[in-house]
Order: sequence, then structure tokens, then C-alpha cells
Amino acid sequence: MESVSLTILAADPISGAGAAALLRPYPTVSLLAAERSAEADVLLVLAGEITAETLDSIEQAVRDAANPRMRVVLVGDVVRKQHLLRAVNCGLISLIPRREASTERLLRAVIGARDGRAELPTHGAAWLLDWARTVQSDVLTPIGLTTTGLVTREVEVIKLLADGLETAAIAQRLNYSERTIKNIIHGAMSRLQLRNRAHAVAYAFRTGVM
Repeated sequence: MESVSLTILAADPISGAGAAALLRPYPTVSLLAAERSAEADVLLVLAGEITAETLDSIEQAVRDAANPRMRVVLVGDVVRKQHLLRAVNCGLISLIPRREASTERLLRAVIGARDGRAELPTHGAAWLLDWARTVQSDVLTPIGLTTTGLVTREVEVIKLLADGLETAAIAQRLNYSERTIKNIIHGAMSRLQLRNRAHAVAYAFRTGVM
């Protein structure tokens, strides 16, 4: 099995060093040096209470990532619902309470994250999934949004961009004018502060809509 490249973001250096020491002996995990952290498949975040500052750090690491498919594994406690949705939009795939963070669980979460397999709290998975479904069905779907902040037709357009189609071809495929396609792309990029079309495609990959 190809190893999963990993970088660690810890609230304190002792926790970070401890996690690195636990995972380094396993050949299925490749710990990257700090200067190569942007290349990682997985960002492992270690926190106590998951706060707005924790999410700020995750968002910065994801913005700096050179790997558009980077996924986030978060180890911490006391997660608020508004923070959870924000973390999901950063590419969160697994959430593990600190008391459940054994070496085996961390290893499974890190390896699974690259392939989109989630690890959720043993006693909290039900409310997390129910809440996510409620947000999507009762709040976002009626106004044409997804949990990523993209509207459904923006997702359609970005998927075609990822397939290599130009504006004219996308317009023909979706039966829109070229001006409409340009406006859709511009609207998504402006609202989500995406730099260019490649960044929009990377954002869609990172947030799991593709």
C-alpha cells in the first residue's frame, strides 16, 4: 500500500511530538518535514477544545496547501455545531475525541482519510449525521445551496471545468449562454474568495463535492 503523507498541526508542541512519535514507525504513514507540509494528503489537527481559533488555523493550512485533495482529521473535544460545519467546509473527514484517540484509531483515520473513509465519535456519530442531514435538507436545499457554500449550478459548472471544458462548451452542455457561465464562475469565485478557475476546482475537490 502506498504510504499516506501526513502533516501535524497541534495546539501545543508536546502533543504534536507525541502524535508524531506514535505514527512515525508505521510504513503506511509518511510524516513530512515542516517545509513540505503543503504537499500532505492528510492534515492531522490536535486540539483541546475546538474553538474559532482552531478553525482559523485549519483554514490557513488548507489555503496554503499545494495538494487540492488534502483531507483533515481532527482530534479534540467540545465541538460546537457551527464550528463543525466550518470544519467540514475545510475538508474535515474524521472527528475523534481525545479520549478515543488510540494509536490504532489515529492510524486508521489517517489512512482512511485519503480515500474518503470517515472516523466519527463512538457515541456522537448519530447526532452529527442527523444534524448534517437537517442542515442540508431544511436550510440549504430549499435555496439551492450545498454545505460547501456552492449553489447547485455552480457545482455543475465547476465539475465541467474539472473535466477540461472551456466556457463555450460548458454553456452548450448546460444550455446556458456563455455570459451566464462566466457570471456563475465569477459569482462563486467572488463569494468564496477563490483566485482563479483552478482554485475553484481545487476548492470543490477539497470540500468533497467532486
